[in-house]
Amino acid sequence: MNTKKIYQYTFLFACLLNIKFALADTNHFQVTPAPARQEGQGPYSQLILREVTVINGTGAPAFGPADIVIEGNKITQVAIVGTPTSTVRSGRPKLKEGGKELNLAGHYVMPGIVDMHGHIGGSEQGTPAEYVYKLWLGHGITTIRDPSCGNGLAFCLNEKKRSADNQITAPRILAYPYFGQGQKTAFTEPEQARAWVREMKKQGADGLKCFGYRPDILQAALDEIKKQGMRSACHHAQIDVARVNVLNTARWGLTTMEHWYGLPEALFDGQTVQDYPADYNYQNEQQRFGQAGRLWAQAAKPGSAKWNAVMDELLKLDFTIDPTFTIYQATRDVMRARRADWQDAYALPSLTKFFTANPDSHGSFFFDWGTEEEVAWKENYRLWMRFVNEYKNRGGRVTVGSDSGYIYKVYGFGTIEELELLREAGFHPLEVMKAATLSGAEALGMQQSIGSIEAGKLADLAILDENPLANFKVLYGTGHMRLDKTGKVNQVGGVKYTIKDGIIYDAKQLLSDVRNIVLKAKQADQSKPVQ
Repeated sequence: MNTKKIYQYTFLFACLLNIKFALADTNHFQVTPAPARQEGQGPYSQLILREVTVINGTGAPAFGPADIVIEGNKITQVAIVGTPTSTVRSGRPKLKEGGKELNLAGHYVMPGIVDMHGHIGGSEQGTPAEYVYKLWLGHGITTIRDPSCGNGLAFCLNEKKRSADNQITAPRILAYPYFGQGQKTAFTEPEQARAWVREMKKQGADGLKCFGYRPDILQAALDEIKKQGMRSACHHAQIDVARVNVLNTARWGLTTMEHWYGLPEALFDGQTVQDYPADYNYQNEQQRFGQAGRLWAQAAKPGSAKWNAVMDELLKLDFTIDPTFTIYQATRDVMRARRADWQDAYALPSLTKFFTANPDSHGSFFFDWGTEEEVAWKENYRLWMRFVNEYKNRGGRVTVGSDSGYIYKVYGFGTIEELELLREAGFHPLEVMKAATLSGAEALGMQQSIGSIEAGKLADLAILDENPLANFKVLYGTGHMRLDKTGKVNQVGGVKYTIKDGIIYDAKQLLSDVRNIVLKAKQADQSKPVQ
């Protein structure tokens, strides 16, 4: 078996298959760290954003004109200074000596987006950290949670510190190593899991990411995570979900579920396992994902007693759902995903190759993906979205995550697509905005510092000259096509400025940098990836 395949299987399923020893040394798989920061202006002793329309992230309607005052890296005042149609401006904060102001009349300001599922590139994808970070910041993403720390915990923690110190052009980073990372042998006793959690806390990890494990050991780990004041995420992979579903882990203290695995299984009413065909093999990814698209149809019906009982218990536990609708979007229309507007200019040739059908690349499973698979997944989404929307309507916390770098998802663009998919699920645009900002901050335990535009919070903001509440497509780095009154098609939108920690980044310049990175890579690459 070649090295790439060994890495794929061990990294993704180490916790499930008890072969963590193969990942004890992850340095071999690290991506290139970000270079020293050259971009961004500030922070300033005082920065005033004049006459903006504010979308504050709490679910409140937009308001303005308002002046937002930032001192250093914190918001100190949000002052309403008039009405949209009046020329009179009152109550305007005064500019102090040495301060800077930006006249942003007609612009919209929203909190920086929190992506709860952001991998910092990967060696198989050939995506260096600079490429990933600039795509994120170029889309107004100012905080990411790296679930698994796939480039090694030391790498993730170092990049986290460099970002916190603003030494690199990057969002805030939270490190959630995968369960057992760094272990040379499998856990066989609960106390071993507890000791590992304590060691991760000592090293500086923010939480835990797991795929599943022997129930008593996983329960001990989640209990210890809670005792240590940390948080957790879980992709309930099919290998272990028959023993441990979402209700089990939520009862044990899990704070966030990723994707949707484990939720339909908790909703089974008349069976205990997925209806796998006799020739099913988990390692055959087309077969795995083809059957996954038929899973929600096997769950309890919407509105049934079982449906309500599961939802009620998760609500009572204050559980967070991070659905990542975007990562499986290609399953219901692979041609659309393959030829999305951003693929040509923003996908590195190595990433395009990784996306192309290949049994050695995780998520590249479209070996013979046809109409039947896409129809099944469309129904899968209908039921999945119904549960998530109802969960939100009944007071549950839903967040935004992308899992980009897999299945035709380019970093940054996948996060914005997630906003569109929440809208499709039934979220009001203001509810989508809250899921992307304040809800993410709450799930991370950071709601006192980020997630909304309020005095006392860190200055993490995205500024646009189009209204994202009217059309989330204006957040895409490729913008939105609009026909003007003269009959000319214009490309409008895109984030104009991203402010992270009080530092102003030219979002369009960051995306220009990415296009240049991609262009140079294409010039150096002589192969012709299949599209």
